[in-house]
Amino acid sequence: MKIKVSISYILVLVLISGVLQVFAAGDKSEGLVFYYDYSEINNGKVADQSGNSYDGEIEGNIKIVEDPERGKVAQFESGSYLKLEPEKVKKDGNIPTNAFSVLAWVNVENNGAHHAIFNARSADNTWLTHPEIRVGEATYRWLLRAAAGNKIFDMKAGSPKPGKWVHYAGTYDRKKKPGAILFIDGKPVGEAAGDLPVSADWDQGARVGFNIDNKRPFTGMMDEVSVWEYGFSQEEIQEIIEKGLDGFLAVNPVEKLATTWATVKSSR
Repeated sequence: MKIKVSISYILVLVLISGVLQVFAAGDKSEGLVFYYDYSEINNGKVADQSGNSYDGEIEGNIKIVEDPERGKVAQFESGSYLKLEPEKVKKDGNIPTNAFSVLAWVNVENNGAHHAIFNARSADNTWLTHPEIRVGEATYRWLLRAAAGNKIFDMKAGSPKPGKWVHYAGTYDRKKKPGAILFIDGKPVGEAAGDLPVSADWDQGARVGFNIDNKRPFTGMMDEVSVWEYGFSQEEIQEIIEKGLDGFLAVNPVEKLATTWATVKSSR
């Protein structure tokens, strides 16, 4: 009887320890608005892997191709893009305002152009974000605006590498200092102050790969593009680069707790 009691006591301690570890780690998907891994195209759309069902509708010519370095990726022909449904994102309360991050693997053509990763425009005509690879200017750009076109920051930093894979991570949190940081391949290349909320609607449209006014087409390959209401640390960006977004998001608190309890029960 004493042995059984001791074993049960140990198992309870294991479970409690697992619970504490789970909630200390937190949910790494918190703040994720949409995520396209470009694994496949179904009915003219790229599936949103965030769980929010914000599938991207293909306009133009975007193909899933096999890349020797990254596996399945999207090949964007100039002028092609993914169209989102801003009204759905707004209805769900998922328009990022207090924090805003754009992450993507990019491999652009050396055509001297400005390549837009993501773009959205508000009802008051505010161009609220410009995450870009500006080949002709030999720099990356990371910009956010508040309502009425008020600029939060406009950062130009780093040196693009056309024809090569680069991880772009523009991140912002108005409650942190510095407010904005641009990471290229996991290294900070620029930072800026900022504490204003980002413009709170995408009513004139939101796209991946092409500005709303049909300018700055992304031409080349793209992989693992995501938008968040979350400001990332350098350590988190490096973890995403090392593990991929799927690997970064793999440990869900609820799933981990279930796994811990299953392990406990199987040991009884």
